[in-house]
Amino acid sequence: MKNIVILISGTGSNMAAIVRCAERDRWSAKYAARVACVISNKSNARGLLFAKEHGIATEVLDHTAFDTRDAFDAALAAIIDRYDTPDSPALVVLAGFMRILTPGFTAKYAGRLTNIHPSLLPAFPGLHTHQRAIEAGCKFAGVTVHLVTAELDHGPILAQAVVPVLVDDTPERLAERVLAQEHQIYPRAVAGLLQQMGH
Repeated sequence: MKNIVILISGTGSNMAAIVRCAERDRWSAKYAARVACVISNKSNARGLLFAKEHGIATEVLDHTAFDTRDAFDAALAAIIDRYDTPDSPALVVLAGFMRILTPGFTAKYAGRLTNIHPSLLPAFPGLHTHQRAIEAGCKFAGVTVHLVTAELDHGPILAQAVVPVLVDDTPERLAERVLAQEHQIYPRAVAGLLQQMGH
């Protein structure tokens, strides 16, 4: 069984979308895969409750307890590696995990570490993507699922969805419509990766 480990920091709405899709489309039968663990760097992350309700193991690793990023990432990798076997490498899915990961961590899970970003990369990496898209006069915004590399918000693109920017849009309204697309494309992109990893 291929294990999926999802990392969150908050509500985990993309994690929930992936879990629901895995249940609905029976990933366990289709891809011999399951969401095995949800890890958060915040003990009050609401997404942990959702994971528990769906019978998924949860872990909390408080980043403030570590002196360096490297120390935190090493402890995080140790948890992930409990779900990682040589014949079936775990898929590590970042779903609103608000930590910048070290190059050593991204290299360790290269090719099986995914992230979702609320812009049409390579446009608007980093924060405040919706505000920046509106200010730049973009006609379209959107969302990108990509493999994670050492460079922030770069890496091979797995999927994108386009969302029109409306004349009277606010960052909040645009964010809501982008999020609806996130919940569609992230599960599809993860399923696509599972299919590839199975061959």
